[in-house]
Amino acid sequence: MPLSSHTPHCASFRPHPMIVIGVSFRVKLSCLDLLITFPTDKTRAFGKLILFGEHFVVYKVPALVGAVSAYTDCQLDYLDEPGLEVVDNRPAVPLYKEQKYDEGMEAIRLTLNHLGVDTKQRGIKLTFGGDLCCSSGIGASAAQVVSLARAVNIAESRNLSEEEINAAGYEGEKGYHGTPSGIDNTAATFGGLLRFQRTDGAPVFEKKSLPSPIRIVYASTGITASTTKVVGDVRAKKEADEAWFSNLLEQYEVLVEEGQNAVEAGDLSTLGKLMDQNHSLLQELTVSCKELDDLVLAARSAGAIGAKMSGTGRGGLMIALTPTEEVQDAVANALKKLAPQVWKTTFA
Repeated sequence: MPLSSHTPHCASFRPHPMIVIGVSFRVKLSCLDLLITFPTDKTRAFGKLILFGEHFVVYKVPALVGAVSAYTDCQLDYLDEPGLEVVDNRPAVPLYKEQKYDEGMEAIRLTLNHLGVDTKQRGIKLTFGGDLCCSSGIGASAAQVVSLARAVNIAESRNLSEEEINAAGYEGEKGYHGTPSGIDNTAATFGGLLRFQRTDGAPVFEKKSLPSPIRIVYASTGITASTTKVVGDVRAKKEADEAWFSNLLEQYEVLVEEGQNAVEAGDLSTLGKLMDQNHSLLQELTVSCKELDDLVLAARSAGAIGAKMSGTGRGGLMIALTPTEEVQDAVANALKKLAPQVWKTTFA
């Protein structure tokens, strides 16, 4: 099940004028012309927040990630002519969709190719919607391609498994990220709080049960970063100084295991301290920025017991751990003075 979330107004949000939308196609039976529609709630794919593991997860060490209940959905309509038409009604931070347009179209193409959908033979129109606000770090790209895979599955009665949906999402993510870790599409597909790890074969993930809710505030810098570029920069730094990177990686491996233990024990105090340490490692990795650091410090000053950047970095999102509803409200109000978008969610 997805995790509960509260999503406020998002910059440049334009809600879809239709209340009920779905995957649809026309069927002609003699003189009848029927429009069959499937509700798009069956195409939903969720956003995510990384608790531990940004960038390090690429190098086959574990990460902890939580899905939020905010989602992207996809409406698929067949066209009379060959071709592909895409309508993007997703809410987004300013310029996100413009800056990500080429990557997004490539991601859609890769997903359709993986699923064997040839728009030169039969045209389709894709309409993306939902309440997940697109910003760097929330997994919007994965949610988009996973929702597309679900829409194709329903429209063509494929009966794909969740693992096959996830695999299609991973192929689509290559359009946005080049060499994705797989963590975003896995969270988008399965939801919940996950321990995720890449391997030489298929990635391994495990859903985690929580003894008590984990209240989170997350906020956007309003800066859209290129995951491909940032991951490439980290790889270049690693190759230039393997000893430096290995030292950071070893520190992270200890930290993530302690973080998993803290999550399972419901030890929020320790979890918060480890989140702070993870942020320091990411600063050393050069993927944080002043805007993220300012939000992290503001959250801690307002009562958060831990705070860190989340996702790609050099913009995008930060998250803060808040032990009570009152502290969650206080931290959210403090961050609203600095951040263009602020959300509250609970991992449960």
